[in-house]
Amino acid sequence: MTDRPQGTVEKGGTDVYAIAVLGGGSFGTALADISATNGHRVKLWMRDAGQVRSINNDHVNTRYLPDFRIHRAVSASIDLSAVVSDADIVFIAIPSKSFREVVKKTNGLLGGKIVISTTKGIEPVTFDLMSQILVEELEHPRIGVLSGPNLAAEIVARALTATVIASDDEDLCQTVQSVLHCDYFRVYSNTDVYGVELAGALKNIYAIVCGMGAALGMGENTQSMLITRSLAEMSRFAVRLGANPMTFLGLAGVGDLVATCTSDLSRNFRVGYALGQGCSLDEAEARLGQVAEGVNTLKQVKQKADQLGVYMPLVEGLYSIIFEGHAIGALVKGMMLREQKTDVEFMSR
Repeated sequence: MTDRPQGTVEKGGTDVYAIAVLGGGSFGTALADISATNGHRVKLWMRDAGQVRSINNDHVNTRYLPDFRIHRAVSASIDLSAVVSDADIVFIAIPSKSFREVVKKTNGLLGGKIVISTTKGIEPVTFDLMSQILVEELEHPRIGVLSGPNLAAEIVARALTATVIASDDEDLCQTVQSVLHCDYFRVYSNTDVYGVELAGALKNIYAIVCGMGAALGMGENTQSMLITRSLAEMSRFAVRLGANPMTFLGLAGVGDLVATCTSDLSRNFRVGYALGQGCSLDEAEARLGQVAEGVNTLKQVKQKADQLGVYMPLVEGLYSIIFEGHAIGALVKGMMLREQKTDVEFMSR
C-alpha cells in the first residue's frame, strides 16, 4: 500500500492534500486554481502584497490573468514559511534566476515533502536545471518536474490541456496526477526527468525564433521548417547531455514546442515578435511585462553547445542577432547555407 503524505485527509473516499504554490505568475495561479477546484487546500505564495489582496478579496490575479476569476478557496500570502510549513505538495513556479534563492529561504521546511518544479529554465553559471537545484539545496525531498504545452490563459479558461509529470518516483507521479487531473487538464507521467525538464527550457529559444519569423511574415513552409529543425536541434543537444530522444516526441517535447512556437499567448513568442518588429531586447521585454526565460536560456545553451561542439545553427543565429547585433533577416537565410545534416537523427534500427 502506498503511504500518503503526512497531513493528508480523506473526503468522500478521495485524498485531500495541502498544496503550496510558490509563485504568483500565470502558471502558478493556474495550478492553484486547478488544485482548489479539485477540492484541495491551497495556499499561494506571492511577493506583492497588493496582488495577495487581489487574490484573497477579489479572486483575480490582476497582473497576469486579469480576465479570469480564481477559485475562492485559494488563499494567498507573502509569508513563505506559513505557506509551505504544513504543505504536503509544493509546486514551485518562479523564474529560474530566483529559484535557488527562494528554495533557500524555505529554511529546511521542504525536506521530505513532494516538491514539483514547473520552471522552464536553466540557472546561469552552473547550468543547473531546477530539479538539480532542489537536490542540492534540500534534504530528502521527493522531486518531480511538471512540463508540457501549458499556456496558462487557456488552462484557466478550461480549454482541454495535457501536461507531463516526470519523476523516478512512481507514487509521486500518481499523487500529482490525482491532484491535478480533471475533465480539462490531463496529466501523463514520464521517468526521464532530465529530458522533460531540458525540453521545457530549450523550446523557449525556438519560440523566440518563430516569433521573429511571424513578425517578418514567414509562410507556412518556413514555419514548419523552423519548428521541425528546432526539434532536431534541441533533441540533439539534450541527448548529448544524457536525455532520452523519445522524450522529445511527447508532450514535453514536440507538444510544448508547437504550442509556444505558434501562439501569441507564449511569452517567448511575443518577445521574438517584438524583436522582429524592430524593438530592442529591453523594449521587447518591457512590452511583455513578464519574464521570458528564453533569453537567459539562449546564453547558457550557446556557451554549453560551444563547449561540447554540438551543431546548433538556430541557437547560433539567434544569439548573433540578440547579442551581436546581426541582421534578423540573416537567420533563416543562414540556415539555407548551413551543412545539410540528416532529417531524423535518432531512428530505431
